[in-house]
Amino acid sequence: MNQSTPEAMGLDPTMLRDHLFELWNRKDLQTLQLASLQGFSKLSEPLEGLLTILESCPGKQKGRSHTLGHHVLMNYQIWLKEHPQVNLSSLSEQQAVALQRRALSLLMDTQSSFVESLINIYQLTCLDPAILRLHIMNLQALSCYKEAAILSMKLKLQTELNMEEVCVPLILQGKLSLAESFVTGHNHLEQQLVILLDSWCHPSFRVEEISKRFPCLSLSKHCMAQIQPKILTKHILRLVDKFKINQALCPNALHKRRLDSLRFLMYKRFVEKSMTEENWIDHVQYVVADDLELQIQLVEMLVKYCNLQKASQWSVRYKIPRYRLPFGVWETQQTLPLHLQQIDLSDSAQTEEWMPSHCHCQKFYQVPLTKDKVHFVDTPEALQKCRNVLLKEGAIVGVDMEWQPTFGCASAQQVALIQLAVFDQVFLLDLSAKRFCQHPDTISFIRSLFSERNVLKIGYGMAGDLKCLLATWNQFLEEPLKMEGVLDLLSIHQKIQRCKVSRTHNGPKEVLVGEDSAEKGLSLLVQQVLGRPLDKTEQMSNWEKRPLRISQIRYAVADAYCLLDIYSTLSSKPAFFGLPADLQSISLSQSEKSRDKKKDKPSQASHVKETLTKKECQGAQRLSPLYSDTQKGLLCGEKPIEDYPPLPPQQLRVVCDNMLQGLGRYLRCLGVDVVMLENTDDHRVAAKLAQTEGRVILTCGQPYQSLRSQVGEGRCLSLDCSEKARDQAVRVLRHFNVQATPSDIFSRCQACNSDQYVAVPKET
Repeated sequence: MNQSTPEAMGLDPTMLRDHLFELWNRKDLQTLQLASLQGFSKLSEPLEGLLTILESCPGKQKGRSHTLGHHVLMNYQIWLKEHPQVNLSSLSEQQAVALQRRALSLLMDTQSSFVESLINIYQLTCLDPAILRLHIMNLQALSCYKEAAILSMKLKLQTELNMEEVCVPLILQGKLSLAESFVTGHNHLEQQLVILLDSWCHPSFRVEEISKRFPCLSLSKHCMAQIQPKILTKHILRLVDKFKINQALCPNALHKRRLDSLRFLMYKRFVEKSMTEENWIDHVQYVVADDLELQIQLVEMLVKYCNLQKASQWSVRYKIPRYRLPFGVWETQQTLPLHLQQIDLSDSAQTEEWMPSHCHCQKFYQVPLTKDKVHFVDTPEALQKCRNVLLKEGAIVGVDMEWQPTFGCASAQQVALIQLAVFDQVFLLDLSAKRFCQHPDTISFIRSLFSERNVLKIGYGMAGDLKCLLATWNQFLEEPLKMEGVLDLLSIHQKIQRCKVSRTHNGPKEVLVGEDSAEKGLSLLVQQVLGRPLDKTEQMSNWEKRPLRISQIRYAVADAYCLLDIYSTLSSKPAFFGLPADLQSISLSQSEKSRDKKKDKPSQASHVKETLTKKECQGAQRLSPLYSDTQKGLLCGEKPIEDYPPLPPQQLRVVCDNMLQGLGRYLRCLGVDVVMLENTDDHRVAAKLAQTEGRVILTCGQPYQSLRSQVGEGRCLSLDCSEKARDQAVRVLRHFNVQATPSDIFSRCQACNSDQYVAVPKET
């Protein structure tokens, strides 16, 4: 049947193609669009004619939008809006299937708009699933694993395909995020992916098993790096949380995480010696739980780190079979007196003194309050007294929270204790009491406290606290918690860091953040402003165990009360610390900038996630805020970042990982000195180039962790692989405050990176 308009002239598609190709060579895109729209109306069979043109379009470039075929297809879509009667329904089933098969063969392109347009025009999702499945399998046979996965998702074929055959090659190529996308929304596939990854964490797993299953895959060093148990464990537990999967499906990853946690605890207690015996015992019991293999590992580690007596005590506690005991442990068991056969779990909560030793007072910051000024709040009546004190207009409240360390063995950490300090007393909200925690009055009080703009709440790094609040009270996900009158001292600390004028309270010596100091975070700020650091010994306590020890209470009180002292000192002499008179203007200006750069207001949960992921370069001196779509001004250097000297593109020297070649080309277009790794290069090449040539590494995904450890502080930046090259470039420019000008555009060759051009005759 003739599908064209009444004016159809039966134009030969090849003649139209040749005409369009001529216009394309002349780079006359405006005439090209007009000729396309007129030509489609003259085709006797537009659907068939379009395929004829696309199949023979010269210069196909996979994934590129600047090709003749791409322009032809986009123009056809414009034409189709005016001619909706042109569709497959006017053809016979045999004719329609023939055209669909031809269209399917063109779907090797990865340009999203190109693929989706063909799928929509030729209704490919309605094609026989067996035909579609065969096409995907052909792509896989050609090693086009990425294209096969993307196309299968667009055609909604996930349930028709074998998950392992699609995802395993992607994972080995460092495209786990694409494998995640493939299974997302299909519960059984999500579980299969987690179970697969977990099976690779089993001690008996051998990579040869993958080679037998996928003989066509070459397992390079890069491939092997993707399936190291340590890296896999992180991904597995993240996916368990993301997909809401039962942790019982990943026993190997959980065992690996707990074993790593046990090693960490041994180091903290017996090497670093920064953890008390009480805390160590609490955490060891939590980590080891009822896992016999971990219990045996614990005894073996104690033999190595401590002594046979302690190893014997724990082996008795867990009743480990004699044949599984390390050498000497059984013999030591037999010689232990009765009173030493049990581990000392005595509770020292009631025997400690409130006032620490004189040496402790000289070394660490102390709260100027007696014990009777600290109030435990675990009933509605006690909460009402707390409310009456804190919710007064003009009140200033130091806010901190504590939760049980899970060492990554559990994803959601719920708040166990909230510390609320005013200048003459401190309230400790005991959320481990479930009846009190979930009482409507408690939830109402938290809402009132954080939403009251006339009560100043002072915290440090409050994004982490807010995340745990959301895990504690799901009500705040359903009805977001309103935040008014909040001052986060972390932003002020960063301001002090940038200005480099922070000094200790009791001396003229300049103290720079992070330099020649063992202290970090809030403890460092306390040291800089108040003269002594915090005692962090109880930081990793079991905050859910009751009663709390005096040392725990003292630590919790200090963490909240010190915020008031810091605020008071900074407010009294802001210029000394390089701060404006109005401290709240620092965080307010940052939050306003963040809001201005967002098109839509995100939910509270996404805001927390965004806040927590802002730090893109660990160890660097700056944070890289997220950026909106309004990028033109930034690319042209119209929006410099405050407090940093602008940097011309030529002075930024980077090395791009082979996963960011598109970013590398984009930065070269802007004049940045870029070295790009080849697809066959190992990631370690980037570290060598960074060290020998003084370059900054731009990478993404898993290599970031290893590369970061091989170069100096702030010399490795991690980017989001899912972003387009343009968006990645914007992040890089913003992070390093690169101010590009129009004269920088195309000032460097994309092919060889040289910034020197040679004039040649036109004929040449």
